[in-house]
Amino acid sequence: MKVLVATDKAFAPVAVAKIRDVTESEGHELVLLENYKSVSELLAAVADADALIVRSDLVTAEVLDSARKLKIVVRAGAGYDNLDLVACTARKVIAMNTPGQNSNAVAELAFEMMLYQARNGFAGKSGSELRGKSIGIHAYGNVGRYVAEIAKGFGMKVFAYDPFVSEAEIRNNGITPCLSAEELYSSCQYVSLHIPANDKTKKSIGYDLLKLMPENAVLINTARKEVINEEGLLKIFEDRHDLAYLSDVEPDCKALFEEKYKGRYIFTAKKMGAQTEEANINAGVAAARQIADYFKTGNEKFKVNN
Repeated sequence: MKVLVATDKAFAPVAVAKIRDVTESEGHELVLLENYKSVSELLAAVADADALIVRSDLVTAEVLDSARKLKIVVRAGAGYDNLDLVACTARKVIAMNTPGQNSNAVAELAFEMMLYQARNGFAGKSGSELRGKSIGIHAYGNVGRYVAEIAKGFGMKVFAYDPFVSEAEIRNNGITPCLSAEELYSSCQYVSLHIPANDKTKKSIGYDLLKLMPENAVLINTARKEVINEEGLLKIFEDRHDLAYLSDVEPDCKALFEEKYKGRYIFTAKKMGAQTEEANINAGVAAARQIADYFKTGNEKFKVNN
C-alpha cells in the first residue's frame, strides 16, 4: 500500500522518520508531499495513494475525486473540520483523527497566554497571579483534562461544564461540576474553551454568556474561531472595559481589536496549539499506526465519518 503524507506545513524531520519506520515496518511505501504550494500538486500526488495523512490540509471532494485508490485518510490532530466527511463517506473512504495526541501542547499554550496576559506582557508593570483565581473548563475532554491538571498545580479553583461527562466523574477528579454553561461563565474569572466546531456550537459563545462573567474576566480560546459569535464578542467589549480575549486563532474582526482594544487581547500569529516537537511527533506517528492497524486488522476505532 502507498501511504502519502501531504502537508503544506511539514512535520518535523524526526516525526517523518518515525512515520517512515512505522509505515515501512508493515511493508507499506511512504511518499512525502511537503510544503506544497498549490492544490494541483496535491491532486497529482494523491492519485495513486491508498492512504493519506494530513495536518490542517483540506481534503475536499475534489481531492477525493482525484484519489481513486484511497481507502483511508487520517487527520494528524484532534480537529477534523478540514476533512469533507460527507464526501469521504460517499466515496467509501474511512476518515479518522488522532485524538489526545496534541492535548498537552494545547493546554500548555492556554496557560502561556494566560500568564503573559496576567503579567501585562512582561512589560515591567505590576500584574496579577493565577493562584486562588477561578477557571472554568468548557468541555472536559482530552485538552480540558490537561488544563484542569495544570490549573490545580497553579492553585486555581477549577470548574467544568460538559453535558457529555457525568457530574460524578468531574467531581471525582477534584473539580467542581457546573450544570450549565451559564453557571460556568458566571462562576469563573477565566474560561478556557475546548468545544468542537459543529452545527450546535458554531457562534455559540457570544454576548449572553460573556456578560455573565465576573469583573476582570478572561476568555481563552484554543478551540476554533467558528465557535465565537464575533458580533456578540465586540458588543460585550464595547459594553465592558474589563474583559480580555486570548485566542490561538485570529478572529475575523482582528482589525477592530487592534484599533479599539489594545492591551485586552492576545492572538497568536497562526494556530499554535499543536506546534510543539512532541505533539508533532505524537500526532504523526499515531496517524501512521492507525493506518497500519487498519490495513492489518480493519480497526476503525478513531473513525469520524459514517
